Amino acid sequence: MYPGTFARTSPDKPAVVMADTGKSLTYAELEDRSIRLAHVLREAGLRPGGHVALIATNSPEVFVVYWAAVRSGLYITAVNHHLSVDEAAYIVDDCGATALIVSADRAELAASVVGRTPQVAERLAYGGAVEGFEDYEAALAAASGEEPADQPAGVDMLYSSGTTGRPKGIQPARPTREVHEPGEPFVSIFGPLFGFDESVVYYSPAPTYHAAPLRFGGMVLATGGTLVMTQGFEAEQALRVIAEHGVTHSQWVPTMFVRMLKLDEAVRAGYDCSTVRVAIHAAAPCPVDVKQSMMDWWGPVLWEYFSSTEANGITLISPQQWLDHPGSVGQSELGTIRICDTEDPDAPELPAGQVGTIFFERPQRPFEYHHDPEKTREATHPHHGTWTTTGDVGYVDDEGFLYLTDRKAFMIISGGVNIYPQEIENCLTMHPAVFDVAVIGIPDREMGEQVKAVVQLAAGHEGSDALATELIEHVKASIARYKAPRSVDFVDDLPRTATGKLVKGELRKQYLEAGGDEAKRSSTMKAGV
Repeated sequence: MYPGTFARTSPDKPAVVMADTGKSLTYAELEDRSIRLAHVLREAGLRPGGHVALIATNSPEVFVVYWAAVRSGLYITAVNHHLSVDEAAYIVDDCGATALIVSADRAELAASVVGRTPQVAERLAYGGAVEGFEDYEAALAAASGEEPADQPAGVDMLYSSGTTGRPKGIQPARPTREVHEPGEPFVSIFGPLFGFDESVVYYSPAPTYHAAPLRFGGMVLATGGTLVMTQGFEAEQALRVIAEHGVTHSQWVPTMFVRMLKLDEAVRAGYDCSTVRVAIHAAAPCPVDVKQSMMDWWGPVLWEYFSSTEANGITLISPQQWLDHPGSVGQSELGTIRICDTEDPDAPELPAGQVGTIFFERPQRPFEYHHDPEKTREATHPHHGTWTTTGDVGYVDDEGFLYLTDRKAFMIISGGVNIYPQEIENCLTMHPAVFDVAVIGIPDREMGEQVKAVVQLAAGHEGSDALATELIEHVKASIARYKAPRSVDFVDDLPRTATGKLVKGELRKQYLEAGGDEAKRSSTMKAGV
């Protein structure tokens, strides 16, 4: 299915609603506008396999652009609008976009990209004028509203975060079907599992330039539900949206759960969340006590999946399965899980219970990194060409349930022992003095690396040597003492993406650049990402 199905059966139904501004788009409007934009793109010379790029904040128009591309056999690349001009221009140029569509509230970034992307022939701006761009509304008004006879399915081509080196485009194989024909993997896998249908009211506070908000939003519209968005996440606002819109399905990252759980109990009790049937979470491992607290609050509605922008594999765990396997991210729904030695790729596949790099085996390699065969090679097992990894580390139990340990890149090696920061962060996350926490390895002359906790304090708490000691002892009481931080820094904030992912590469880089000056290191930990 696709939105055109519901434009015919329920044309006046809201397809997309912005909860914080009240702007909305019906299915009839989504269908008409995406058809017109598809004609505009075709007139501009784009053909199946071509690329359109989008620089925009959350708005209903994002999904007009998305469906115009998807119904035209195009790749669509949504660009992180928080990037610098150089970074954004690199992505637009690297993906090969010949059309660029922007929202006027990112006019400065969009206008600055123009001179650096000479291959772009069609430039359109909506929501206001942008220098170097034509008027989007005028272009749509002049275009045909007749549905094209031929509508080959397109797909997104998104970019890695680029926290180390240039971001890399993740190019999936383009579908070989018409847009209205079945076969879209997200719909076929997640749709039946989560009950996506016309009754769904789905809330997503995350930015649509990330994979899950874009893909799940597309799935909601392909199955006839209503997509509710906000410009960003704020804990109490999220509860208000759930109550006011009767949200049935939603998507989160663990950091959002923590923020909501740390609201005053009277605030939490003031909002009715009983309509929530499915709360989906992913993007980072969720501490067991955090997830259990959410289950105690909302009931057994939390579904977790593990995947990546590369979508090389997917695991899923239901609320009931998680209660029997706390801490697991589930069994495989797409691809066969293979756990391999992190240090020795020539070693045999590891048995259940042993920690290693997580690979997924598929009949064919499902993606490649655009213009980067070396990175593609690094993500592929040296002896099994259809086994791919994104660098996550974990293990499976005897029943095939996967448990994440951390990312290989974040592993700390202290005195020859592997330490995974996620386990330590999980211990500290719900401490009443902690608002946010990151655990990193910093150089140590004797041990190679030592464990450091970087903590943003909750309101009403002040950093002190006594509190640092309390936090270290709190970890020692929960897990092996050798894993406990050797030191704790208190900072104003931590670098996180708009989806709540901790940017550890940036954090560690700041520490390394500051060298041995402790005061200088702490003073640099200010800017969020």
